[in-house]
Amino acid sequence: MPGVLTAPDVPHAIDAAGREVLLVFLDPESEAGAALGASVEGPFRALSAVERDTLARDADPMRLMQAGGAEWTHLAIEVLGAGEAPARRAVHPRVRKLLRLLRQLPPEGDTSLPALASQVGLSPGRLMHAFTESIGLPLRPYLAWLRLQRAAAAIVSGMSLGEAAHAAGFSDAAHMTRTFRRMLGLPPSMLRPTALRPTAQPTRSRRPGGAPRRSGA
Repeated sequence: MPGVLTAPDVPHAIDAAGREVLLVFLDPESEAGAALGASVEGPFRALSAVERDTLARDADPMRLMQAGGAEWTHLAIEVLGAGEAPARRAVHPRVRKLLRLLRQLPPEGDTSLPALASQVGLSPGRLMHAFTESIGLPLRPYLAWLRLQRAAAAIVSGMSLGEAAHAAGFSDAAHMTRTFRRMLGLPPSMLRPTALRPTAQPTRSRRPGGAPRRSGA
């Protein structure tokens, strides 16, 4: 099977022995996640080789975790026939300011709603509304994904789990591990460059999954 799109909360196992695999997790509360999830009838939808090649082409993981992620999700919606991609939203100026602030915020920075609202000059309620309208995802899930993304990048770069947890703002490695299992269905140790991975790793993903890549693609 060239690739598969899985529905939320569907247990599945990935056998990537000897192959390069691209996994993309989308929050089902996001517009892209909802659109792709609605296109899956049953637990999963198989991808054709053409769909797989289109989605895997130039799909650099680090780029997808940054500015290229929005462009890729729009492509996925179009390629997988999930309807028209949502129109790009106009980002509220205060939300744009918040996004810049979050990129620069140290791990120990205060991400409570009152603190963030004060930083950008909005009331907490107004910030929550403006953020969801601008980004298509509520603020709290966005912050959780941002922390997870930072931790993943740190682990892939060679940091220990404890160092990665601190760098991403988790209280400790155990907290980070629980979050990885809850949101991705796998432990963060699976991302270690030198980790010995089992042939198949059972996961229960809460996100519509991505498109596996052929070896050497």
